[in-house]
Amino acid sequence: MPADQTHVGPDTPMGANLVPGGCTFRVWAPRAVALHVTGSFNGWQRDDASRLVRDAAGYWGGFVAGAADGDEYKFYVVGAGSEGHKRDPYAREVVAPDWNCVVRDPGRFPWHDAGFRPPAFEDLIVYQFHVGTFYAADAAGNDRRVGRVAKFLDVLDRVGYLADLGVTAVQPLPVVEYPTPFSLGYNGTDYFAPEFDYAVPAAELGPYLARANALLAARGRAAVTAQDVRGQADQLRLLVDVFHVYGIAVVFDVVYNHAGGDFGDQSLHFFDRLPPGDQNDSLYFTDREWAGGLGFAYWNAGVRQFLIDNAAATLAEFHADGLRYDEVSVIDRFGGWGFCRDLTGTVRHARPAAVQVAEFWDPDQGAAVRPVSAGGGGFDLVWHAGLRDAVRGVLGQAAQGRDAAVGLGPVRDALTRPPGFDSAWRAVQCLENHDLLLLAHSPRDRRPRVAALCDPSDSRSWYARSRARVAAGVLLTGPGVPMLFMGQEFLEDKYWSDSPDDPDHRVWWASLASDRASSDYLRFTRELIALRRRLPALSRGEVNVFHARDDTRVLAFHRWLEGSGQDVVVAVSLSESTLYGYRLGFPAGGFWTEVFNGDVYDNWVNPQVAGNGPGVTAAGPPLDGLPASAGIVIPANGIVVFAR
Repeated sequence: MPADQTHVGPDTPMGANLVPGGCTFRVWAPRAVALHVTGSFNGWQRDDASRLVRDAAGYWGGFVAGAADGDEYKFYVVGAGSEGHKRDPYAREVVAPDWNCVVRDPGRFPWHDAGFRPPAFEDLIVYQFHVGTFYAADAAGNDRRVGRVAKFLDVLDRVGYLADLGVTAVQPLPVVEYPTPFSLGYNGTDYFAPEFDYAVPAAELGPYLARANALLAARGRAAVTAQDVRGQADQLRLLVDVFHVYGIAVVFDVVYNHAGGDFGDQSLHFFDRLPPGDQNDSLYFTDREWAGGLGFAYWNAGVRQFLIDNAAATLAEFHADGLRYDEVSVIDRFGGWGFCRDLTGTVRHARPAAVQVAEFWDPDQGAAVRPVSAGGGGFDLVWHAGLRDAVRGVLGQAAQGRDAAVGLGPVRDALTRPPGFDSAWRAVQCLENHDLLLLAHSPRDRRPRVAALCDPSDSRSWYARSRARVAAGVLLTGPGVPMLFMGQEFLEDKYWSDSPDDPDHRVWWASLASDRASSDYLRFTRELIALRRRLPALSRGEVNVFHARDDTRVLAFHRWLEGSGQDVVVAVSLSESTLYGYRLGFPAGGFWTEVFNGDVYDNWVNPQVAGNGPGVTAAGPPLDGLPASAGIVIPANGIVVFAR
């Protein structure tokens, strides 16, 4: 007799799912000859009772009485080309040393985030980081990242820091299981299983639980126990949960354009074990390579459903507040535009408040955020390089010295709404990200961090500090959703590496206690973020760049929110001398309060700050196409912000 068919039918969920009395197993392998489920519940034996039953659509299923949470298992696939074990594509965990799959109940974690609501899309301020290298210290504060991949629960030590920084969302690089010793995360092979190496072994959980419970108790939440976080999936849930308790959304980075690199015999590759002569017939993948891996076969309904199920499970099982989709332009190139539209529609139906962010480098980037009904991809936001490249360009020019030519036109143009976008906030803007700054990339593909770009000879000089403040000022007062990369907030100047054996390219957390430039710049970033959150015109308002003069190196723009009566004027200068009485247009006459001055933060509190005191009165004649004007002070390499 084959496996029991109790609880099994067309609507049975894929993978291993606990039900009363045992567990159902369901897997898609349409061209397999036979398929068994083996595990700790049946002594890893293959017999008639372990043989799953195939339906007409190529799905194999069965019920195993007595199978329980924590049991390990694999499928044994007999195909036309070979036979052997395969990991469950829907496995919620895989564990060393044999990389067996683990039966888990995704609903058993005691969440504390019932009252959390993610911010509106236009109010996002995103912080991107890599779990494996972000933070790890012992009780004495010694850095433990060298020779050790940092863990999900190591990040707990930086939750309060990020809440104080003021970011409204974090975006970790991909966290699904990858086969290499360490990784950026873009070579995943087990899409429903969080990375095993990011988990803390059970014997080491004690100090981490103490930290988690201290954070939860500080916000009036109940404690968790070791039984609540037995594996990597629950440890990831705990991290997301604590972020939510501290008011921070979590956007997961997912990779649906390719998988791998390194595939083993028990992976998704040639899952139903056809002869491997035709790479274009391996069930899940095509023969088209990308980033060292293989593109998905989007024409195959089972593949499309696998990826859509993964997105839905990430939202439901990990309480994700959004998804950032890696290289959607590659999905489109490989014939997956229809899949993208099905994906975004399903996610929007399942979780309307979940933001969907596309990395889409097509010339018509607006296509990503256009509605499906208008032929678009249905995404909410899209990564955009306009402001990044423009600001970096002028920083490089200014770094050539006081008399070098600086062309502000590209920055002026980048601050306007990108063509094809219905709203400027749909563009995710950044100055740094994981790709630009990765040590392993070729010199042609990587770019210096902002601090090093601002002064290549000394990334801690006044020139570096002040120019970096101008760059961050434009990013955080300009339109679009701003994104910071780990360390950017305190003037980190090094490339980064995902290798745990590279001590020279770690985020320099110790600088906050030992380097005045770092601590002052962190204060600047924190208070600039607070300004953005306090003035809605900066996050969701319109923009008019009304002044851009290359000869004075001054650029100014007006932000306003229709119907609110709120107006903000931002003026930045890359002149190496303070400008006194600089005539600038204002959108209305009367008194304008100086609400921010970047010069204050140089050697905090700067005893020689150049500024406008409480503010200025715009009583002068029309200028710059605006109805009033005033003479203002703009600090050398400075940013000043006025509001009324």
